[in-house]
Amino acid sequence: MKKILSVVALLALVSLGALAQDKSGEGWNALGMVRNARYVYVTSYDGPQFSTNLLPEDRTAIAAVQNAIHDAGYVVVYQPWQADMVLAVQARPSSDLLAVYDGTRYGVGTYLWRAEAKNGLSGSNPQLMRQLESALERVGAKS
Repeated sequence: MKKILSVVALLALVSLGALAQDKSGEGWNALGMVRNARYVYVTSYDGPQFSTNLLPEDRTAIAAVQNAIHDAGYVVVYQPWQADMVLAVQARPSSDLLAVYDGTRYGVGTYLWRAEAKNGLSGSNPQLMRQLESALERVGAKS
């Protein structure tokens, strides 16, 4: 029985690897699912922007990301069900985190892209937002 399960697991891994490869051989990029997003909801892993339980650092990070999203030409929405793309942030002294979710699967799906950096969500043009914009541009260039 263990041998059969091992063979099945190996075949599943090989199949997933084959599915993950695109025609150019560069691999499948999950951000392609949101490359045409227009409406973006920004939240924290600890709750929405106006939650009373939210840390001030997360509230500041949400505002910085919303401003950067607006400046990049997206429409900021204030309900997750209105969004094509959901950005989740977390600002901590050790490292800041930015993750992208498909708006239609937020809450039930896994993130499509994620990055973290020390002080990555601070300032008027956060470093993590620049990384996301770069990743979205690379996806757009492939299509």
